[in-house]
Amino acid sequence: MKNLSCLLILLLSSACFAQDTIYSIDTIVNKTKEVEQIDAIELFFKLVLPKKIRGGDSAHSKPRKIDIAMLPSLSYTLQTGIALGFMNSYAFYTSKNSNLSSIIFHGTYSQMRQTIFYVQQNVFTKNNSWNLLGDWRYLKYPTPTYGLGGYSKEADITQLDYSYVRLYEWILKKINNNLYAGAGFCLDYHWNVKELGAPNASLAEYGLPAQKLSSGWAVNIQYDERKNSLNPTNSRYAHIVYRDNSTFFGSDENWQSILIDLRSFTRLPAKSKNVLAFWSYNNLTLSGKPPYLDLPANQWDTYSNTSRGYIQGRFRGPGMIDFETEYRMVLTKNGLLGVVAFANIQSYSDWKTPFKFDKWLPGGGVGLRLKISKVSNINVSVDYGFGIDGSHGFFFNLGEVF
Repeated sequence: MKNLSCLLILLLSSACFAQDTIYSIDTIVNKTKEVEQIDAIELFFKLVLPKKIRGGDSAHSKPRKIDIAMLPSLSYTLQTGIALGFMNSYAFYTSKNSNLSSIIFHGTYSQMRQTIFYVQQNVFTKNNSWNLLGDWRYLKYPTPTYGLGGYSKEADITQLDYSYVRLYEWILKKINNNLYAGAGFCLDYHWNVKELGAPNASLAEYGLPAQKLSSGWAVNIQYDERKNSLNPTNSRYAHIVYRDNSTFFGSDENWQSILIDLRSFTRLPAKSKNVLAFWSYNNLTLSGKPPYLDLPANQWDTYSNTSRGYIQGRFRGPGMIDFETEYRMVLTKNGLLGVVAFANIQSYSDWKTPFKFDKWLPGGGVGLRLKISKVSNINVSVDYGFGIDGSHGFFFNLGEVF
């Protein structure tokens, strides 16, 4: 879904409207005084519309309560083929001292007859008292899979087709400063699951029922220094989720897992806008036997970004360990363009040895950043990544990868 080998983004407009409970985003975001900042939407209006029609020198000249970036896209990926879709980002503050809240909508229909729709939310209430996190998806998803563990090969490929609903919602209460704790509910439902390609040996041994439901409660602990999760700087982040899937909550199987997500962002050099970022994403099955399609796999995290350099679902197993680093550099003084260099390494366990990680899979690449909104500081990310065995491709994201 993210590994684009061709991308055409048509910038349409930036719409803003007022709500009494939302604070003006322009009065909170610090402006750069030395060089006038610009974004792609503003540049589009300046180039296409006469000044008297656009009503001023800036597409962001009027105060706004919500900053909206709308991005229709025509793309091509190894996963989807040619795909037509849209991606909308809504950024806002609920109070003058709250973190930036965001809601992202994404919809795609592909040449492979895939229907993809998701909504992701990271909303802070007034004074950051509560943090609401959500990941909702619907997919009709013909897709390849390669079996289990880190030793799977390209020749192990087989084609699956299934429908999928994901409903994750967490509510966290601020405990002290940047520390939050809370709980939530997680549901994964796959149905009409069919194996269309040549049988995969490890998949056949593990099992692939036509329908499977995993559901249960989750406990969360989160530490979040980020003021803007769409483009963080000089901050630390940690999120730990313990998930208990239980037949009591309708799950077909009892199984438990833990997710450990750690991130660090540092300006380097200290007085520049360049950022050195680190990410550790670890998803481990603690007990039980999750359904095959609920096992940890690359690019099945919330924003489908882990392990750039490999097609989504290339590696899968009961345990996943992933380390990533990225250096983000501002290319133009007006903030419109940036470049990144990144590297990652990951390991996946086999279901027979769920805590054994002995095969490490490196990846890396470079990318370009295009500023869509200077108000919320959100970029479109286009990366070229590569991995072992000739794996390579382009990867697309709205916002920074992590």
